[in-house]
Amino acid sequence: MRILVVGSGGREHALVRALAESDQESTLFAAPGNPGTAQAATNIGLEATDLDGLADFARAEEIDLTLVGPEQPLVNGIVDRFEAAGIPIVGPTQKAARLEGSKAFADVFMARHDIPTASFRVFEADEYAEASAYLDEVGAPIVVKADGLAGGKGAFVCNTLEAAHDALDQIVQDRAFGAAGDRVVIEEKMDGEEVSVLVLSDGAHYVLLPPSQDHKPIGEGDTGPNTGGMGAFAPAPIVDGALLTEICREIVEPTLQGMQEEGTPYRGVLYCGLMITEEGPKVVEYNCRLGDPEAQVVLPLVDSDLIEIFQNLADGDLRGKSVHTVPGAAACVVLASEGYPVEYETGFEITGVEDAEALPDVSVIHAGTRLTEDARLVTVGGRVLGVTARGDDLSGALDRAYEGVNYIHFDGKTYRRDIGKKGLAHLQTS
Repeated sequence: MRILVVGSGGREHALVRALAESDQESTLFAAPGNPGTAQAATNIGLEATDLDGLADFARAEEIDLTLVGPEQPLVNGIVDRFEAAGIPIVGPTQKAARLEGSKAFADVFMARHDIPTASFRVFEADEYAEASAYLDEVGAPIVVKADGLAGGKGAFVCNTLEAAHDALDQIVQDRAFGAAGDRVVIEEKMDGEEVSVLVLSDGAHYVLLPPSQDHKPIGEGDTGPNTGGMGAFAPAPIVDGALLTEICREIVEPTLQGMQEEGTPYRGVLYCGLMITEEGPKVVEYNCRLGDPEAQVVLPLVDSDLIEIFQNLADGDLRGKSVHTVPGAAACVVLASEGYPVEYETGFEITGVEDAEALPDVSVIHAGTRLTEDARLVTVGGRVLGVTARGDDLSGALDRAYEGVNYIHFDGKTYRRDIGKKGLAHLQTS
């Protein structure tokens, strides 16, 4: 089978690694890929947003299955383009991808279908005065979000009114996120613990992947600005069987049913970012693809053949299917550039990756790296590497991941030292 993975980050490297472990014979391509994907796939010089180029490549190379990693091409309509050309692809259509592409659309959709989430108001960019007055009316704490895609950095959890007005200014007046700030969503701040529940859906049926927990803020203790994710672990101990059943009944199934009723059946990976509150689970956000770094810890726990699963998904038939998982846990610690997610320098040489990968059950996932002409590995992004490990339990997985972190060096290496702390606390009290 000839498979194309679209994207260039850690999620795509994790996906390529998982596909390469399938018992099925396959030829893998990554567009544009990174030095990590090149270890198991052929990197193609096409950007993830070059929809015409990707479709032409898939047609010319007789690609049997295309998997899309990042959200932008999905929101831009890559699935519609491929389906129109008769090219098999996994992912939601452009209309279905609005669940991630527009926070306002998602909030209004949830309100229509009684899916639990925060109370909210939506303001157009030219309604800055009204939005500012609303902030003064409701006060803090409050959450201020750019409506569109902002690389995981467009949501501000504001504990003071001053911070909320500053967030509004960044989005609307400073245009920090460009067109993503054409509308702003102001939401009630929900209290609780965040978890990520990912499902694969053919539009009517779905299968669950292991629940995971991300660490979005840059600083330990969940301080500082949000990032694309500084680490993750799976399975999340807070999600027991009873809670998972409730999440499926109150959130997953109404979401899929609602999309069907509105004529935009959701096919692909549905990421439900949830807050576990005292009133029960509520939706923080939807994503229309695998999470990053959640994919790095979820995929290693899947014992089923991923190529077969994704082929079933592309065929639109998950009826009676399930995903089997291995025992134990997985953890990922993201190594970032100093200054991320604001301003940071790149081009620093990275050493120690091979030593880290020589450790038992440790893999190093490339996110923001490139190889120079003289074969040196250097930093090119904010999130540089993800050190992922499996263990018999969460504690063992974390110990191995942090051991791997200690082998890797580059100027400005930044990482959180408290990944998995909440998970360990739940295990100690259960």
